[in-house]
Formats: sequence, structure tokens, C-alpha cells
Amino acid sequence: MKRYRWFVVAVFFCFMLLHQADKLLIGPLTTPIMETFGINEAQMGAAFTGALLVGAVFYPLWGYLYDRYARAKLLALASLLWGATTWLSAIAPSYRAFVATRASTGIDDSSYPGLYSLISDYFGPQVRGKIYGFLQLSAPLGYILGMVLSLILGERIGWRAVFYLTGSLGILLAFVIYLGVREVPRGKSEPELAGLEEIGVYRFNWVVALGLFRKPTLLLLFVQGFFGVFPWNTITYWFFRYLEVERDYPPEAVLSTMVVAVTVLAGGYFVGGAAGDYLFKRTPRGRLIVATVAVLIGALLLTITLNVPLQDRGLFAVLLSATALFIPFAAPNVISTVYDITEPEVRSTALAVQYFIESAGAALAPLIAGLIATRSSLQAAILIICVSTWLVCTVFLLIATRLVPRDIHALRSQMRQRAERAMAAQAAQSSPS
Repeated sequence: MKRYRWFVVAVFFCFMLLHQADKLLIGPLTTPIMETFGINEAQMGAAFTGALLVGAVFYPLWGYLYDRYARAKLLALASLLWGATTWLSAIAPSYRAFVATRASTGIDDSSYPGLYSLISDYFGPQVRGKIYGFLQLSAPLGYILGMVLSLILGERIGWRAVFYLTGSLGILLAFVIYLGVREVPRGKSEPELAGLEEIGVYRFNWVVALGLFRKPTLLLLFVQGFFGVFPWNTITYWFFRYLEVERDYPPEAVLSTMVVAVTVLAGGYFVGGAAGDYLFKRTPRGRLIVATVAVLIGALLLTITLNVPLQDRGLFAVLLSATALFIPFAAPNVISTVYDITEPEVRSTALAVQYFIESAGAALAPLIAGLIATRSSLQAAILIICVSTWLVCTVFLLIATRLVPRDIHALRSQMRQRAERAMAAQAAQSSPS
């Protein structure tokens, strides 16, 4: 099992890497898509927002299904849907059809809660931050892959053919996940249950699920999540065009600048997760301390970076990379904290609610940024949205940092009670009748 679980991590990393490349390459392909359909920034922003809204709607459904049925098989289905919907967006003949088909790609975008839940049953809480940080490397690395595909293949074969390629990879991975990834009992890796042969079967329970909304830390993470993804979606969908249009970067300069920055950002996921694990071993507040400090540093550095003079590309690249290092610190620590305080049988639901709330608010971010850009500039749009929402997140993270020890202690007590019941049941079975 210890060796096999790394195979599972490798498969999921490939799934997330290629899925993120497919999802995020629309950013680098924004200009040719706009030229194909003859649309402006606000209309393109609507195309971005459509997929985000559909993804938000499907989060609760995916969360329930993952906690009720086999997560591995559902992830295979998600991969199949990724491939099919990407093909549909590639053949769209008009702008309206493209908006509709692109929106359908959001169905599989909300499938990650089950992946993280399954991984939580392969790895214990002391190392989850690093594992989640490693898996989340796939997002920035997928963005780099998307840039490479768009800049190298996009000009040669067109943006539609690039979508055909990434969609085909999704269908291929669906078979790999279906045949190669095994389900594992929910709660198997919890410290109190890890040594037991039989831990019982735990599936979605409405009473337990509704209890999620009575956990103070979780509610605060939900609220900060609403604001926290605004910056991500703004940067993801508009930063490429910002470099092209407002900083006058040619394609090769965009690629070199972004590859370095995104590579550093990728490392930030793992470093942030590792730092959270390190402090978590010393204090239950450790993960959220790391997240809070990183959000403040990221807001400060982004403000400085975007105000660098246009001609000073070297300094801009250095500060952009420094900003990129801290931006992802919060992500693996928030996911780990959600699982530190929720029961195994509702972890997909808990994370799905987190992502639903994030997506419900952040789905408007690309459209809002596009509207601000048409009236002012992309620089103003990026700064206004990112800095203001990060400051709001800091407030809620600080309050959550104070409250989280109580919720962690409550879950650990509950896991000990389950372990005691399981041991009692095993003893009763083994005793002579």
C-alpha cells in the first residue's frame, strides 16, 4: 500500500497537470479566440465566467456523489467529461456556441474534492500539506504547458486543434484512472484508526454534513474563500493579455517571463504546504499562520510589481517571481485545514462547499476585470481586485487562526471514539461464543 499510494499520486498529478493545461490555456489563446469571433474583452470575459458558473453549480453534486459512491470511478467519469466537453468547444462555429460549449467544460472543473478526499485516506494529517502542495504544482505547471501549447502549436495548427489534443488526453486518462486507481476505506489514514484491521464503513450522512455549518473555523474558511479566488481568476485569465497589450511584450518575452514566474509559483505550493506541515506539528494554528502571512506579503509585492516602469523588464521579472512564490502558500494549507476539522465521510462535501462558495463569487472576477479594463486598464483591474480581496481574506484568516484548535480537538476526540468502538467490535467477534 505504501508503494501503491505513490502510484495513485502520480496518476492524479498527471490528471491534474493535463486538466489544468486544458483549462488554463484559454488564457494564452485569448487573443486568437477574440479575433476568430470578433469580440471585445467584456464578451470574452463572459466566456470565462460561463465555465466558472457551471463549475460552481456542480460542486455540491460532485461532493455528494464522492462521499456516497466510489471516488476513483467518479474521477474517471470526470476525466471523460473533460475530454468530451473540450472537443465540443473546439468545434463551436459561432461566439454564442463557444460560450455555451465553453460553459460545459465547467462540469468537470468541479471534480477535485473527491481527488483530495481519496488522497486524504492514503496519507495521514501530518504530511497532507506537502502532498496537496505537490499535487497543486499541477496548476502552474499546467499553465506553463498551456502557454507552450498555445504559443508553439497555436500559431501552427490553430486554437481549435490545440483543444482537440488536450481533449483527447482527457479521454485517455479516464481509462487509466478507471483501470488503475483503487478505492480505500474512508478514514483509513487517521492516526486513531490507522492500526485497525476493520474501521467500519462511513458514507455520506446528512446529519454529519449539516454539522459542517456548525464548525466556526470552517465557516470562516468558506467566507474567505469567496473572496480568495477573485485574484486567481483575474490573473489566470487576464495577465497574459496584460503583458501583451499594456507592457508591450512580444510573444517570446511573454513566454520567458511567465515561465520563470509560474515555475517559482509552482514551487510555492510545495514550500507553502511543507511550511504548514512544519508549523502544524508544533501548533494547531500552524497552517493558517502560514496562509495569513503569505497573503499579506503577496498583496504588497503585487502592488510594487505592477508599478515598475514599463522599460524595466528585468526588475519586473524579478519582483513578479517573488510575488509568485507567496501567492500559492494558502492553497494547500486551507485544504489541509478543512480535512483537519471534518469527518472522513463528508470531506468531499466540505471541500465542495468551499469551492462552490469560492466559484460562486469568483466566477464574476474575469467579467468584472474585463469591464474595469474597458473603462480604465488591465493594470488597474488586476490591482483593484487582487489587493482588496486579499486584505479581506487576511481578516477572516486571522479569526480562523484563533479558533481552529478547538475544531481540531473535536475531530480527534471523535476519531478516538470511533477507534474504541471498532476495537470493541473486533474484540467481541474474536471472543469465544
